Amino acid sequence: MMEVIEGCRLPVLRRNQENEDEWPLAEILSVKDINGRKVFYVHYIDFNKRLDEWVTPERLDLKKIQFPKKEAKTPTKNGLPGSRPNSPERELKRKLEAVSLATQCSPVTPVTAASEIPTPVYAQNGSARRPVSVGAGRKRKANCLGTDEDSQDSSDGIPSAPRMTGSLVSDRSHDDIVTRMKNIECIELGRHRLKPWYFSPYPQELTSLPVLYLCEFCLKYLKSLKCLQRHLTKCNLRHPPGNEIYRKGTISFFEIDGRKNKNYSQNLCLLAKCFLDHKTLYYDTDPFLFYVMTEYDCKGFHIVGYFSKEKESTEDYNVACILTLPPYQRRGYGKLLIEFSYELSKVEGKTGTPEKPLSDLGLLSYRSYWSQTILEILMELKSENGERPQITINEISELTSIKKEDVISTLQYLNLINYYKGQYILTLSEDIVEGHEKAMMKRHLRIDSKCLHFTPKDWSKRGKW
Repeated sequence: MMEVIEGCRLPVLRRNQENEDEWPLAEILSVKDINGRKVFYVHYIDFNKRLDEWVTPERLDLKKIQFPKKEAKTPTKNGLPGSRPNSPERELKRKLEAVSLATQCSPVTPVTAASEIPTPVYAQNGSARRPVSVGAGRKRKANCLGTDEDSQDSSDGIPSAPRMTGSLVSDRSHDDIVTRMKNIECIELGRHRLKPWYFSPYPQELTSLPVLYLCEFCLKYLKSLKCLQRHLTKCNLRHPPGNEIYRKGTISFFEIDGRKNKNYSQNLCLLAKCFLDHKTLYYDTDPFLFYVMTEYDCKGFHIVGYFSKEKESTEDYNVACILTLPPYQRRGYGKLLIEFSYELSKVEGKTGTPEKPLSDLGLLSYRSYWSQTILEILMELKSENGERPQITINEISELTSIKKEDVISTLQYLNLINYYKGQYILTLSEDIVEGHEKAMMKRHLRIDSKCLHFTPKDWSKRGKW
């Protein structure tokens, strides 16, 4: 055990979803001593960070240990480690390489036929495969949703650079060893106990507690059950602060201004960071609106999930961060949050898209929602005068408020776009139709636009929000 240090890689025993033992390769991120016995914090290579955990020595395969490579340091003239001084030849070579690189990185981007798709037009008939003619139109570039699969591991994003006031998402590339490790053991929120997936910047003195207690209505964090009980005698909230803009049955949505309700918004972001694998800038909530979904019972309105959006987005983002809390996942609430975000976009008269890249769970939810929504539109089309019905990408986008790039990428993902007799067509196979019908039968939760009471604001005319 003395040999195992931070940075080592070796197989570690874990139990998979099929309840079988396996030995994936893992990296040691931290070592600590508990009552004279060492335990190791491991990250399983090529697995999501939410599976990181503390393990005991018995689970390590020491026979296949890989030690971290030491970086070689070149001594300087003074005998101290440092970089070797440049010779005139090396300096000239470096400049030539820089010029060559600048030439290679010129802004000229070749466009291939595969990267562009004309505006398609849909038609259907009664056959098993229904060809769809695609009308001539202005060519549009197929967009970038493919980058989501490659750029991100799972929960919610790795944008290219941090934006302190424009986004709740920032770059993870400079994470240090502290933020790579879960720091909260357990969270008690109402009747649920949650096991966090990722690091969240709660005060350091709270990270050593076995359980962190949260008020489920104002989300204030407290260090003990007694403190929580005392807080509940003084907390008058039984629902999130802000305006209730939707209610149907037991489901409600509340709109919260990040400037007017700063404490709640910051506490919400701290909680969300436990389940989102990107940094949430909880201290800068002024430019954001938060839409919190709740379930109502006799005790009050209990938080189920939320999404945030910028008050002003130059890139048509209608969602910055989105989360369904773990106790409510796999029950249709994720799609309900997404559907609600697009309902708001419809009222605003805009098309929207989530801030990218998406997490693995976010990408699955959005692709499923986009697929079901677009197929719903296509299958409702009816032929006129015996001809194939037609619809353009623009019309699909206007009907659904889904951005055109997302519509095209979804059609590509479903493999519906084909080239047939000199034109682009969409084809719906019986398998796709049957799969869609089964999925829609399981989708019981839907947004009723009649229950939405929302008046959009023009934030560009409201000064500093």
